[in-house]
Amino acid sequence: MSGSGFWDNSENSTKVVRELKRLKNIVEPFEAALRKYEEAKELADILEEDEAQMLAGLSSSIDSFEGELEKLEFKTLLGGELDKNSAILSINAGAGGTESCDWSSMLLRMYIRYAERHGHIVKTIDILSGEEAGVKNVTLLIEGEYAYGYLKAERGVHRLVRISPFDSNKRRHTSFASVDVIPEVEEDVDVKLEEKDLRIDVYRSKGAGGQSVNTTDSAVRITHIPTGLVAQCQNERSQHQNKQTALKILKARIYELEQEKKEEELAKHSTQKRKIEWGSQIRSYVMHPYTMVKDHRTGFETGDVNRIMDGGLDEFIEAYLKSEKSKS
Repeated sequence: MSGSGFWDNSENSTKVVRELKRLKNIVEPFEAALRKYEEAKELADILEEDEAQMLAGLSSSIDSFEGELEKLEFKTLLGGELDKNSAILSINAGAGGTESCDWSSMLLRMYIRYAERHGHIVKTIDILSGEEAGVKNVTLLIEGEYAYGYLKAERGVHRLVRISPFDSNKRRHTSFASVDVIPEVEEDVDVKLEEKDLRIDVYRSKGAGGQSVNTTDSAVRITHIPTGLVAQCQNERSQHQNKQTALKILKARIYELEQEKKEEELAKHSTQKRKIEWGSQIRSYVMHPYTMVKDHRTGFETGDVNRIMDGGLDEFIEAYLKSEKSKS
């Protein structure tokens, strides 16, 4: 970075600065934990048994060190090649009409709140509102270090049980929505998109209730004909910007598919993308007749539904990552 001409190439310098930040986030916490360990060890070596005040200080130092160590150990769960990347998260309502669309909007708020808690930037790439309430599907770009590494734990079907606010008879309803998460890939990742393999459709962006947002055909949908993968974007101001964003998402989805084939894990991943219905859920959120959120993959559960719906997903994500690590 201190070399002459380094800052002349803005694209390369931005990439290097980003990599430096990533490496610092690995090294500096380790060095901080090591310092706390050495300080506690030095204090232990000079202590006498009757020095109650210093013993209390040592105990506090050990507790602090253990906390730092736990954080470092947890980071080892995120060793995947793309775990450090930003995430592209999609939510799709299942069968159930307005109920499922409303549930999708609740999940949308939950993930936005989760991202905000972790200092990530959320951009809505594409959204289709429900006919009466909620959203039928939505795609978010969640920008932040290790966003994909953590949020990949959310891939699967999510089930809600509650008294429906849309039912005048106040009956209990069950709703489903699926969540898919893929990593955002860097521009230099070797994924080649041939123009002949792409079908590009343009249309007018739509807002809530089907109202037109733009008076021009600025929204873009791109289909990769060989794989059938689709990406679309309508949030940018120009058709060109929407096309570039859609291409980025399509590139990420193709890259994910190629990685699955290379690693011969396509079958395992496809089991997580099952039909959006009863019996296929990874997590249940119960709001009536009692309150509980339970992850069916790990068995982890809590009765504090409001905290979870407000983005407090860390314990569920940690439990899932630890369970996956134990299998490897």
